[in-house]
Amino acid sequence: MTGELKTGGDKGYLRIATEEAFATREQIDIYLRMVKDGTADKGMVSLWGFYAKSPSERAMTIIERLLDLGERRLADMDAHGIDKAILALTSPGVQPLLDLDEAKGIALAANDYLAERCQAHPDRFIGMTAVAPQDPEWSAAEIRRGAKELGFKGVQINSHTQGEYLDAAKFDPIFRALADVGQPLYIHPSTPPDAMIDPMLEAGLDGAIFGFGVETGMHLLRLITSGIFDRYPTLQIMVGHMGEALPYWLYRLDYMHQAGVRANRYECMKPLNKTIAEYFRSNVLVTNSGMAWEPAVKFAQSVMGTERVMYAMDYPYEVVAQEVHAMDAMDMPFDAKRQFFQTNAEKWFNL
Repeated sequence: MTGELKTGGDKGYLRIATEEAFATREQIDIYLRMVKDGTADKGMVSLWGFYAKSPSERAMTIIERLLDLGERRLADMDAHGIDKAILALTSPGVQPLLDLDEAKGIALAANDYLAERCQAHPDRFIGMTAVAPQDPEWSAAEIRRGAKELGFKGVQINSHTQGEYLDAAKFDPIFRALADVGQPLYIHPSTPPDAMIDPMLEAGLDGAIFGFGVETGMHLLRLITSGIFDRYPTLQIMVGHMGEALPYWLYRLDYMHQAGVRANRYECMKPLNKTIAEYFRSNVLVTNSGMAWEPAVKFAQSVMGTERVMYAMDYPYEVVAQEVHAMDAMDMPFDAKRQFFQTNAEKWFNL
């Protein structure tokens, strides 16, 4: 699986990458300040103490790519056959910032900057709105602005916000706004909060290798079991990295959730209108960001439906031409492969 990767649909489909990150210099400088002054949590120290400070080739290349929404990114997309990139402010966004006005200012500026770059390259870049969930009402207003004024096609939230999860009632304005504009929510990983990170951190497992998926998968489960899709039946929530392993667990999740409901074991666990697996087939979407592995893609398609699994590269954290070749070469019907690379993204992001 070698050779030149081309854009333009020479395989019979476009490649739309659905979880691609960018950063602003101001954002990274604040992360460095927080690491230095001791206001960063353990996860930020581990993650951004590396990416923003390490002289390693990996860290320096990633920072350079994050900060570019122009010629370098376009050249990388061309070299890897990526026709369109759906872009979001890199994790953890502004969610760890303690100064609320600062957080909102950085999110606002990042959204304006992303909108300008999308307008400059409308056939290549598609934006998702960044918010500051610390202020749910402001975030709701920014979701509406992103959809109605900036031309964005979704919203990204980087899992927990200073240890709080979106199933808390205080965050309901965010879901009302998503329902109003009819856009999906992408829950992107963040490092686990201090309350759960220590066993992972001491083993080097707190980041993308394991901790990201565990924490984000738990977040999605909290939302499902709290009844978010019963309250907002049309809501679509996306997660990356092949569903943060949850598709593989669906049988056991259903069995144990239903057993817990019948036993009245937890006050917070109430009956739902559907099973967890059924919500995965009606309200959850997954991308294969960082998981260019045919068996996992096909398994998710088999339990969720081919219309609910989408392609992503995870640029700039994982940029491997061989992975694109491997996805092109998957043994699956052409229509399902075209859904995976192109038409599912077009449908769910309303492109």
